[in-house]
Formats: sequence, C-alpha cells, structure tokens
Amino acid sequence: MATPAAAPAGGRAPAADAPVAGRVPAPPPAVRPAAADVGARGGPRPVVLDCDPGHDDALAITLALARPELRVLGITTVGGNSPLANTTRNALRVLALLDRDDVPVAAGAERALLREPWTPVEFHGASGLDGADLPEPRMAPRAEGALALTEALIAASDRPVTLVATGPLTNVALLLRARPRIHEEIERICLMGGSLGAGNTTASAEFNAWQDPEAAAIVLGSGIPVSMMGLDVTHRALFLEPDVARLDALGTRLGRVWADLLRFFAAYHRRRYGWDGSPIHDAVAVAHLAVPGLVTTELLRVDVETAGDLTRGRTVADREGLRGLPANVEAGVDIDRGRFVDLLVEAIAASG
Repeated sequence: MATPAAAPAGGRAPAADAPVAGRVPAPPPAVRPAAADVGARGGPRPVVLDCDPGHDDALAITLALARPELRVLGITTVGGNSPLANTTRNALRVLALLDRDDVPVAAGAERALLREPWTPVEFHGASGLDGADLPEPRMAPRAEGALALTEALIAASDRPVTLVATGPLTNVALLLRARPRIHEEIERICLMGGSLGAGNTTASAEFNAWQDPEAAAIVLGSGIPVSMMGLDVTHRALFLEPDVARLDALGTRLGRVWADLLRFFAAYHRRRYGWDGSPIHDAVAVAHLAVPGLVTTELLRVDVETAGDLTRGRTVADREGLRGLPANVEAGVDIDRGRFVDLLVEAIAASG
C-alpha cells in the first residue's frame, strides 16, 4: 500500500487524486486489454507464433494449435534458448509430433540486434529440447525466411493478426523497422518476457529481454498494443509433479513424451529454486489470448533499460506515472494456476 501524503500544518491532506508536488499525473492509458481486441470476438483470433523452442515454447505451440479461439497461421523461429538451427528444428519436430505439417515454419534471426548471444544450455539441454525422443522433422523450413513469411501471412489474413512472441524479440523488432506500414495490420503483440520485479538471468532482467534489450525497446515503443507476460505471472504458472502424473495417466504416446520433457525441464528449477516442477512461461502468453480472465493484468508504462551494464534488459514499470507517459503495456501479474494446468493437460490429451 502506498504511504499517504502527510497533511500540511494546519490543513488537510490532499485528495487522493490530487497531484503531488514534483509529480506529473499519469495520463490515460494508451493500451487496451487483450480481451477488448476485435480479434477476441467473432471467431478465432489469427496468430503468428515467434519462438525459440525450448520446452515451454513447445508447449505453447501445442496449446495454440489445440485452442479453438486461436488460428495459427505460421511459426517463425529465433535464436535464444538454443542456436537458431536447433530452435527451427525443434519447432518442426513439435509439429511432426502433433501431426501438423500444415503449419508453415520459417527461420529468422540467429542473434540479437547488437549483443553477443548467450545460450543457457542448463535450461533446455544441448538440443534445446532434451528429455524425450521426438520425431524428426517431416518438412523443411520455408525458404523466404521469417520476415517475409510473417508479412505474407499478415497480408493474406482477413483480419488484423496478433503476434505471439515467446523468445527474444529480434524478429519482431526487425519486422516493425523494415515494414513500418505493417503496424496497422497487427492487432496486438502478446509476448513472454520481462519482469516487474527480479530477473532470472541477472538480478535485474528476464532472459528474453536481457538477450535483446534493443529489440524489446523497439517493440514496447512501437505504439502497437502489447501484452507482457513476465516472470511476475509466469513464475506462478507452475506445472508440478502431480500435474505431470496426469500426463502419464493419459496412457498416450503424446502424454508420455510430454511427461518426460517436463520432468527434464523441472530438474533445473528444482536445483535453482527448490520447486517441485517448472514454470511454463511461454504458454501463458497463448493462454492469455485464448481464455480471457485467466491472467490478471494491469495497464502500466513499461520501458526497457538498454544502457546500464548492471540493469541491461530490465523492464521498468512506472506505476506512479512519474514520467507522465501513457500506459503502453498490459502486464500479467497473477494467474489461475489450476485452470492453466487444466488447459495444458486438455491440449495434450486433444492432440493425441
């Protein structure tokens, strides 16, 4: 709770909405919740997934393809959790596992706009998706690459498209800079990244924002509505050992594969945090679009630190409106974990 302003001598305390000396009142929000989008009504919302699979990205793909509220137009990949060759292969392996060769895949940026990449092998293993035997890809990535494929998918859509970005934001930033006219055809960018509090890669920053802070700054400053599912909410989206047992109980090949993958992913989080499971970060971005009300959000002004060595990639929320800038982000702050787990189990069960 904020500390109330002290009453001046002989007078009354200022009204709660009165400006405080030296502080600029926050202007009205310039961003709307995802539930208010046109694409949230009247049929499935068209989406393009931009990802770096990764266990949680792979589960985000599975959830997006299973939900009737979403229509996945295509998948683009970026270097992040693993080098680009691995993340692209992993996206294709997940589609082979799901028997969804109808979804086009294109590879994008190998590295951040300005920074040297760092691959966190301890999170996802050497392949980027260790822990189970997945089928080999049954198709090749599209030759035109991520930017051209995304532009074509957006141009062919009869409605504005939502970009769901669950890796470093390099591809999205390159698209926005190279194709400025495309802004009006993008309804929203729903991303997994950032944190309103502590980081997970440094004390200040979450991995995706830290990996390419310049790209994150471009996206958050684009003027396109942004939903940010950061660590504040994704660390509440835990898939625990009893939830993994539900996948075993499905008695299907897909259930067993996912149980093995998630036990592998949980091992790192058990060592680092002592958790009996793992946060399924990236699937939160998909779930937020598919099921309104699942994630509790706030409209905030959020900017990305690109200059500080100790604070590189920190996503700074101006909760008190000290800079006098409008809110630019719908930020996730809490989630119905039980319902979220149900969505994931249902998606795996429905996928075979």
